[in-house]
Amino acid sequence: MSVAAVIVAAGQGQRYGGAKQFAVLNHDTVTTHSVRAARSVAERVVLVVPTNYQGNGEGADVVVVGGATRAASVRAGLEECGDADVIVVHDAARPLATPALFASVVDAVLAGADGAIPGLPISDTVKRIQHDGNVTVVTATEARDELVTVQTPQAFARDMLIRAHATDDDATDDAALVEALGGRVVVVPGEVDNVKITAPGDLAKASSIAQRR
Repeated sequence: MSVAAVIVAAGQGQRYGGAKQFAVLNHDTVTTHSVRAARSVAERVVLVVPTNYQGNGEGADVVVVGGATRAASVRAGLEECGDADVIVVHDAARPLATPALFASVVDAVLAGADGAIPGLPISDTVKRIQHDGNVTVVTATEARDELVTVQTPQAFARDMLIRAHATDDDATDDAALVEALGGRVVVVPGEVDNVKITAPGDLAKASSIAQRR
């Protein structure tokens, strides 16, 4: 069974104030760390970049330009995955995902799942809300033991992921598209240190974690 990985690095980093995925983290770019971790399970690594990318490929096998949405960028990457049986999709802005986490989601797909995603339990109380004019009103309190926050890398059986993206729908992650087709997506334990770089302070936090390892 062969594995390919799509590293999504096509965002403009508007909240960060620049292309956060190419910021330097402990001597390498954030994306280079993500590519290196993906390499631990994937024979082929495809990097999806913005139109103004001027880097050296960050260690990936193939570099392609992404689209206007995250889903469009993933689709651009899928076209370069060859005939891999399992495809892993990972956000470049999560540079501290470990090889063990990559292996965990791939193993879950090899065991028969249509998709596998890392999840973390929620410790805070979660309220469902609605907006009533200028006021925000609570409509329900959710059972947090039935909820998780989700990370990448996410792994999928190739055929299921291709079918999910053939709909041309958009979503915040690929698992949502697979779920919409009725695919069986399992949750594996996520990693607390698998932080996502979204603001400048996150880079300092990631650097501290990386130095501690």
